[in-house]
Amino acid sequence: MDRLTIGAFARAARLSAKALRRYDELGLLTPASVDPYTGYRYYETAQLERARLVAWLRRIGMPTARIREVGELYGPDPAAAARAVREYWARVEAETSARRDLALFLADQLIQQSEDSMTMASPTIRFAARTDRGLVREAHQDAAYAGERLLAVADGYGARGAHAGAAAIDALKALDGSPAEVRAGDLLNALEDAVHRADTVIGGLDGSGTTLTAMVWSGSRLALVHIGDTRAHLLRDGELFRITHDHTVVQSMIDAGSLTEDEAASHPERAMLLKALDGGRGGARPDLRLCEARPGDRYLLCSDGLFTVVAQSEVRRVLATAADPDGAVDELIGLALSAGGPDNIACAVADVATAAAGAPVTTGA
Repeated sequence: MDRLTIGAFARAARLSAKALRRYDELGLLTPASVDPYTGYRYYETAQLERARLVAWLRRIGMPTARIREVGELYGPDPAAAARAVREYWARVEAETSARRDLALFLADQLIQQSEDSMTMASPTIRFAARTDRGLVREAHQDAAYAGERLLAVADGYGARGAHAGAAAIDALKALDGSPAEVRAGDLLNALEDAVHRADTVIGGLDGSGTTLTAMVWSGSRLALVHIGDTRAHLLRDGELFRITHDHTVVQSMIDAGSLTEDEAASHPERAMLLKALDGGRGGARPDLRLCEARPGDRYLLCSDGLFTVVAQSEVRRVLATAADPDGAVDELIGLALSAGGPDNIACAVADVATAAAGAPVTTGA
C-alpha cells in the first residue's frame, strides 16, 4: 500500500501539516506509521478520504467527539455517517434559532434602555389547568399549573416520576408571585435558576426524572423554558403554531430527514427522550427563549397524553372556538379520554387579554 510523507499527504489532502498533526493529537486521524527515531509521520493514500472528511466536519464546527463518531461510521456505513451529520446540523440550527431570539431580545432591551423605558405593564392573563390519569395507566405522573404569571406542565417518569414532575413545577411557583414589571432579561435568568434548583432536587429521586415546559410573563414578553417532549402551542389570528421542539429520538430522525411525522407517530422509540430534568445525569440543558405576547393570543401547554391521541386539527378547532381557558382544557382532555386515554394527560391554557377583559380565572391542577 502506498505510503506518503506528512508533507506529501498534506498537499494531496489540501491541508496543512500543522492541521494533520493536530488531528493526530485529537485522535481524529492517526498516521499509518511513525518513524521511531525521527517521529516523522507517514500516511496511506487510502486515508485521504478520511482526512478530507475530518476537514469538512471541522469547518462546520462539529466537536471532536462527534467527528470521531462520524469517522467510525464512515467506513462500514456511509449512510449512517450521513444521518449523523444531518442530525448534528439540525441541532445546530435549532440552537442557533434560540440564540437568535436572545440576540434580538438583547438588542430590544438596549434600545429600551437608551429610551429609559425598561419595563412594560403586564396584560391580563386568563388561565386554567388540569390533569387526568387517563384510562390505562395506574400511576399518575403528569403535573400542571396555571397562575397569573406562570403556566407549566411536566411529565414525570421512573419510580418517583410524580415527585419529579411536582418538584419541577414547585421550583417555578415563586416566579408567579414576582413583580409584574420585572425586566424580561432578569426574569429569564430567574427562570434558569429555578430550573437548576428543580434539577438538583430531582437528582435525589432514585433515577427518576421529568420533562418540563413552562412560561412566565413579564409585560408583553414571556420567557419560555422547555426540555423533553411536553409541548407549547400558540393560537394567533386563527393559526396554530408549535413553539417548542421535542427532545426525542424520533424528532432527531425527523430533523435529519430519515423519518416523517406520520411515521414518528407509530415508531417504537417515539417516547425515548434525548433531554430531560434528571438531576444532571445526562448533562442536558433546557431550551430558553423569549417571545412577544399579544392581546388575543391563546397558549396551550400539554403532555404527550394529549397530542399523541388528539389530531392537530382538533386541537386547533378547540382552541379557536372554546369560550375561555376552562372550556378549552375540559374539551381537550375529554377528546384525549374519548380516544382511549392511554396515558396521563396534562393541559394548561392561557389567554392574553387587555386589562379591560376582566380578572383572571383558574381551575386546579
